[in-house]
Amino acid sequence: MRDLDKSNKQSWDSYFMQIAEVIAQRSTCLRRKVGAIIVKDKRILTTGYNGAPTGLRHCVETGCLRENLAVPSGKRAELCRGVHAEQNAIIQAAYHGVRVRGAILYCTNQPCSICTKILINAGIKSIYYKADYDDKLAREILTEAKIKQRRIG
Repeated sequence: MRDLDKSNKQSWDSYFMQIAEVIAQRSTCLRRKVGAIIVKDKRILTTGYNGAPTGLRHCVETGCLRENLAVPSGKRAELCRGVHAEQNAIIQAAYHGVRVRGAILYCTNQPCSICTKILINAGIKSIYYKADYDDKLAREILTEAKIKQRRIG
């Protein structure tokens, strides 16, 4: 059953999370497909999905170095050729001159600690995510930064 608001429409949170899920389908990561959307005043500002930087070959073409080296999830992020969905959403905002201060991030996964630090410095005020990610530091620094975080969906 859909999450409904008072007018029997789908709630804004459910609506934006579904859009993040569609965006995740563009991901070229072999391990985890993640989509992110930055929203302010119920308007979509930017989107992002995880994949290689513009113009570079994607993991679906090159294979996954982290998988080949048996690197566990959440460890040694520098060994990945991909850019995280949250990072790509922030980069897209910078590229197009879009202010994201005070906006909300909807993401199919809880952001990692690296993305969390970027989101804090970008001025994101709330983070809603669908699936947990085992990164205790990310949760701790979001709490310390007083950024609202909530699992939905």
